[in-house]
Amino acid sequence: MDLDTSIVAGIDEVGRGCIAGPVVAAIVILDPANPIAGLKDSKTISPRRRTLLSQCILEKALDWSIGRAEVSEITSINILQATLLAMQRAYQGLHITPDWVWVDGNRYPEIPCQGDSVVQGDRLIAEISAASIIAKVHRDREMNFYDVLFPGYCFSKHKGYPTQHHVQQLKALGVTAVHRPTFTPVNRLIIKAM
Repeated sequence: MDLDTSIVAGIDEVGRGCIAGPVVAAIVILDPANPIAGLKDSKTISPRRRTLLSQCILEKALDWSIGRAEVSEITSINILQATLLAMQRAYQGLHITPDWVWVDGNRYPEIPCQGDSVVQGDRLIAEISAASIIAKVHRDREMNFYDVLFPGYCFSKHKGYPTQHHVQQLKALGVTAVHRPTFTPVNRLIIKAM
């Protein structure tokens, strides 16, 4: 297969290492005739720049889709399987069928398309970088919403990752409906409360 003339998509996920909130995956098919400058790993871009790039990707890409797995699914099937499920859901949301899919990481989801997984693909492949950016912006907005729903946890700052402050607030305020009960800091508190 000639990837230079094929329809190529990239998939990445955000939130796998969090102790709260969903895991979110995105898939992007970029338009080779309409390149986007500045695509790289979303974690290396400032929030403001990431938001601007995300909007540009949504406007210029040939196709894109977001998939997710909820806290309940992460709890029942584990984070790896939930991540792959979110990727499958993202793929299913496409309107254009790609010829090849690049996936960030070392696992390839069960999707009906040829492709490969690439460790640190978000640094190497523009389509994965684009997916990384829109997934992160999408999930960060949701965590900002949780910040309003659950005041005191500072979800808008740590985005659900187990920072020292998040763990302190979790101990002080208790477990919410958006915390992942099988993840260690949360699970310890649940067991302690029994």
